This record gives sequence, structure tokens and C-alpha cells, in this order.
Amino acid sequence: MLRAFLLIVVGLSGDPEHGELFHKWGSTFAEASTKVGVTRDQLVYLADMKDEAGRVSGRATREEIEKALAAFAKAAAPEDVVYVVLFGHGSSDGQSARFNLPGPDITAADFNTMLRRLPARNVVFVNTSSSSGPFVEALSAPGRTIITATRSGAEQFTTLFGGYFVEAFSSDAADADKNKRISMLEAFQYAKAEVARAYEREGLLATEHAMLDDNGDKNGSQTPAPTGADGKLAAALSLGSAADAAPLPEDPKLRALYLERRDLERRVESLRLLKDSMPPAKYASELEQLVTDLALKTREIRRLEGDPKP
Repeated sequence: MLRAFLLIVVGLSGDPEHGELFHKWGSTFAEASTKVGVTRDQLVYLADMKDEAGRVSGRATREEIEKALAAFAKAAAPEDVVYVVLFGHGSSDGQSARFNLPGPDITAADFNTMLRRLPARNVVFVNTSSSSGPFVEALSAPGRTIITATRSGAEQFTTLFGGYFVEAFSSDAADADKNKRISMLEAFQYAKAEVARAYEREGLLATEHAMLDDNGDKNGSQTPAPTGADGKLAAALSLGSAADAAPLPEDPKLRALYLERRDLERRVESLRLLKDSMPPAKYASELEQLVTDLALKTREIRRLEGDPKP
């Protein structure tokens, strides 16, 4: 069963105004993740401010980040997906890019070392900070989806991307394929478009240009697509859907059917992640079987619930 493990980090703010903003983004994203099925034991939220829901797990320090990813390395299975999302300020000296934290900052190379220890075949790393562009080249590898708010370390102004990335998970407009799941590609495309609109409204020249890399070639794209060089993997990855977090029926038979359907849905997701590594005929055959089983399971659920639809 495919599970999502999520680490959210709200880093150094620099001033109270940005501190409130970054914390709002982090808390909103944490709340959104629980609504699509990420459980409390699979969520670590690090920040220097507490949130009302009590989701903050600890301070946003390099030590706590290492501890969280080490815990994920023990808990996550190869078929699971690990997500890391950063909100805050970044910096670059032309040699290396950093995410700013209270105490020692953390570099892209530091994160690369930690990510290598994860058994999960798929990792999503989202750095919404300024100067985040170099994280693409530093972290790019097979099975990794890297998203940055900027295309280079020279884009050093505070970014808007993080706020719109979070907004994507509560916006119907972001769900381009209307499947009630927001993929990483859909979130990227929504946030990028909204950032462009924000600069246009103010009549300002954009100082941030988001990038996505998911094919391991160390080159990010500003225009990824499901059929492009970048975008295929991101299009198949999502934190989950509201259906994953919905209460299960009390009736034991219906409850079992709902759990079986969720398992089939996740198996479809897992298979789609393996598409490029499988012979086309085998992939098509396995997908057809899973989709058929899923349709039959849904029909059985509707019959027991008294729904007349086939």
C-alpha cells in the first residue's frame, strides 16, 4: 500500500511579518495534508512557532530535520513516497545554495546525503524559498521530483511561490484533470501561473521563475507536462485525496469493501509510477486488470449502499 510521509519545515523568517506568513503557509499545508489522508504519524512539521492544532513537532533546526528523515528512513517502505516541503528564506554564494535555519543553515548537499538514506523509490522535494534554483542540480536523481521557486541562486528576493503552492491543494482550479487529487505537477502549474498573475497585477517584472525536474537529468523545466521530458512522474504523484481521509462506513461488509477499493486505488498509483520501467504490454495488461477490479469493487459498494447507478 502506497503511503505518503511528509516533512514540512518553516525556516528562518528574518522579520515578524515573514515569520507569520511562512508559518501560515506551513500550518495550512499541514492541515491540507491531513484532509487527503496523511496521518499524524507520517507527518513531521518543524517550525519555531506553535500552531493552534498542535501539529508542530519540533524546532526547525538541522538536527531535527536529520532526525525526521532518519525516522522516515526506518518507517517508509520502497513503494511509499517521501515528501519534503520547505518554506522560508534561502541564500546562495555562487558555490552552494542553502536553506536558512535558526543555527546552522542546511545546504542542498546536506539534504542530498539525507535523501540517499531513504528506502522509498520516490521522493518529492519542494523548496519554495529564494535562491532555491541550485537545489535542482544538487538533488536531481532517478525517482526524485524536485521543485524550486527560482531558476537560479541569483533570484534572491522573497518568493510568492510557496503561498500559491499551498493554495493549490484547496483550489478546484488546480485539479486540471478533475480526479479530486492534486498532483505535484498540477500544484506546480497552478502556483507558477498564479505567481505570474500576481506580478502582472502589480505591473512588476517577475523576480522568481519556478522549476521542476523529475527525470534525473539535473536540468529543471519551467514548462513541465505529463508528456514532456519533465512532468511525467510529478503528474502521477499526489499526497492523496479527500476520499482517503473520509470516515469509513460502520457496516463491517461495506467497511471492508471501502478498504479494498482504497488499496486498489493505491495499487493503480504505484503501477503508474513504474510505467517507464516496465514493458509497455505488461504495464497495459496490469493496469487494465486493476482498473477492471476497481470498477467492479465500486459497483459492489454502490449495490450495497442502494445506489441504482451501474
